[in-house]
Amino acid sequence: MIDGVTIAKLKVIPDERGRLMEMMRSDESDFQKFGQVYMTTAYPGAVKGWHYHKKQHDNMVVVSGMMKIVLYDMRAESPTRGELVEIFAGVHNPVRVHIPPGVCHGFKCVSIEEAVVVNTPTELYRYDDPDEFRIEAHSKEIPYDWNRKDR
Repeated sequence: MIDGVTIAKLKVIPDERGRLMEMMRSDESDFQKFGQVYMTTAYPGAVKGWHYHKKQHDNMVVVSGMMKIVLYDMRAESPTRGELVEIFAGVHNPVRVHIPPGVCHGFKCVSIEEAVVVNTPTELYRYDDPDEFRIEAHSKEIPYDWNRKDR
């Protein structure tokens, strides 16, 4: 696993009325602080990536559909520099993925319906000076192929 990344299995509590799932609690070991909460989506087969932050930690939960979240450690000082990790998250695997600054990440919708991600980052998005640095999704700078892998 990439240094500083955590994957927390989320508890889903179903009953005859529906279900409840806690996504983030302030008493969890990887909670640092609250910046904001936002949601983003991807249509089937769409790739959103790559990007990284210099200050912000992300806490991503896929609440609908399925996503392949891919992480790449590009931090010069990291003991896991150059490591790639794929995480399949969503309705069939309810997890929260904690992504520290400097870890490049992107995701691809792998379900037949639009996938919805809720993110609780540690920082507010600053429109005038965003802490968001992008790399084109299919750039050779990151050794990853977004195509489906039929094993």
